[in-house]
Amino acid sequence: MLGPVLLSASRSPRLRHLVSTTKPTKRVVDRFVAGENLEQAMVAVADLAGRGVGVTLDHLGEGVTSESGALASRDAYLRALEALGTAGYGTSAEVSVKLSAFGQALAGGHDLALASVTPVVEAAAAIGTTVTLDMEEATTVDSTLAILHTLRSTHPSTGAVLQSYLHRTPDDAKALATAGSRVRLVKGAYREDPAVALQSKDDVDRAYRQCLDILFRGDGYPMVGSHDPAMISHAIELAQQTHRARDSYEFQMLYGIRVPEQNRLAADGYLVRAYVPFGSDWYGYFMRRLAERPANVLFFLRALTSRK
Repeated sequence: MLGPVLLSASRSPRLRHLVSTTKPTKRVVDRFVAGENLEQAMVAVADLAGRGVGVTLDHLGEGVTSESGALASRDAYLRALEALGTAGYGTSAEVSVKLSAFGQALAGGHDLALASVTPVVEAAAAIGTTVTLDMEEATTVDSTLAILHTLRSTHPSTGAVLQSYLHRTPDDAKALATAGSRVRLVKGAYREDPAVALQSKDDVDRAYRQCLDILFRGDGYPMVGSHDPAMISHAIELAQQTHRARDSYEFQMLYGIRVPEQNRLAADGYLVRAYVPFGSDWYGYFMRRLAERPANVLFFLRALTSRK
């Protein structure tokens, strides 16, 4: 029951103010968010690179309410890509974008999001990297996949995210398990109606394994977005069964979560990428991380009650 409560809290302006102005929460937020500005994020990128861990950089700012907000998101990503290229991370770092940050939810938002994200995809290609389109609420999936299709016509390495808890995802995975396609599979972190999404952990886990099987047996590039040891082991078994080379798939984990496991996999020769969010609009992202795991909530509460 705690997860839905926290997901609702992620939309509460009053709670946002409380969390944002309570000093002990800062060190908790710092565990999951790499800073409020690009300079701080680049420090995290350098640290990860030093450990052999790649990066997908995410500028926080979903759900913009104006065209100017969409253009501001575009410009933030262009600055991030310039910084990655200048620092020489073009081959080890990519960027992830939420199309709601590019105006997808506005009137005419599909076209606005496509027009706004296209320069970001082009800038990524110019430094030798690419973009992954994050997936958000179920109502946006069709639009996001349509934008993906358009972008891949000129930049075929553009990636997408699929969420295993949606009933439709096995069919989407089959459609995307094609040569050149990059797909990050996650379980899903939004509150969805039972009509469109599985509700129990066991069902979501079962669907995750099913979709992993589809992606690993296909011709694309699977990106295993999970911290679950069982799913990581299952992916390694699938790679062995399908005779996949280690450079034909990768593991992706969130910044600050299961860091020793990220380091272990990288040291063992697997490709590992950390999802590194940064920016001042961190609240919604932070609350979803709390909702995903009870251990994160305990970590947060300990910080709130600590005087140090």
